[in-house]
Amino acid sequence: MSKFWSPIVHQLTPYVPGEQPKISNLIKLNTNENPYGPSPRALNAIEIEVGNSLRRYSDPTSERLINAIAQYYQLKPQQVFVGNGSDEVLAHTFQALFQHGMPLLFPDITYSFYPVYCKLYGIEGKIIPLNNNFEVDLGDYLRPNGGIIFPNPNAPTGHGVGLGVIERLLKHNTDSVIVIDEAYIDFGGESAVALIDEYPNLLVIQTFSKSRSLAGLRVGFAMGNPELIAGLVRVKDSFNSYPLDSIAISGAAAAMQDRTHFEYTRKRIIASREQLTAELEALGFDIIPSQANFLFVTHPQHDAVALAGHLRVRNIIVRYFNKPRIDQYLRITIGNDDECKKLVSALKEIINS
Repeated sequence: MSKFWSPIVHQLTPYVPGEQPKISNLIKLNTNENPYGPSPRALNAIEIEVGNSLRRYSDPTSERLINAIAQYYQLKPQQVFVGNGSDEVLAHTFQALFQHGMPLLFPDITYSFYPVYCKLYGIEGKIIPLNNNFEVDLGDYLRPNGGIIFPNPNAPTGHGVGLGVIERLLKHNTDSVIVIDEAYIDFGGESAVALIDEYPNLLVIQTFSKSRSLAGLRVGFAMGNPELIAGLVRVKDSFNSYPLDSIAISGAAAAMQDRTHFEYTRKRIIASREQLTAELEALGFDIIPSQANFLFVTHPQHDAVALAGHLRVRNIIVRYFNKPRIDQYLRITIGNDDECKKLVSALKEIINS
């Protein structure tokens, strides 16, 4: 710690991202990256963009990308906001839309950036425990608040909440913003985008990192009422008027327009998830039903840390969270078929040794 830090810095416990080790022949199943490459149209658009035009600033409004997202979801451009990864979009949301003086509600087992942002922006966070089945029970959120945020499907559990349940919450909670973090929605959940026109306090946040294979490009976006979007733009333009570079704008816009590649890879991941679920259950694992591109698993006879360690020496890494309630669970990203096969083979060897 430094005497030159501001008081707020001393109070922060930063978010710890998933490990990105530099190991050869690694089977990397710890950060929910897509095992398949980006859209060929996206790669072509990126290649075209790399040239003399990079001496110019990028479009501060990201108009081409916003129009592509709006067209895909049948929204108006004024209902779309883009940022440098969904983490930046979330950060602007915490600044622009959550009210101070009332608690922000979010699950106890969820994306661990939420409490970090609460500390950073001076927002009181109120943790709402998942139920005994590790489900987000939105009935527990029917209480006074300065905002509500939760992932759907939830991370790291993979469990999803249906639109009917979400709509009941929206009808009850009309005086604060409800944010649904849909990073994994394309792998089996029901997107709340369909409810945006009816509920002015709903903001839906998504990312290009998962289902569109562009984690390295850093593009996220939000969709909601134009008044909510205008608030995000005011914060963005008070922080960084050029959050997306020209390469990111072009590549993400092309990826959004390539529905064929998106559907092909998405369906492959879903099929692999169902196959891997069956194979792990046959090995004795208990698995929370997942609508994401990962599985949250535990084995009643094997310690989670030990399992992760045994996998690591075999050049397979998965995510372990040393936190209450989930310290015997592993989160396993769905890899390609060959990676899943090697994972299952390694686990068979470990469990039967």
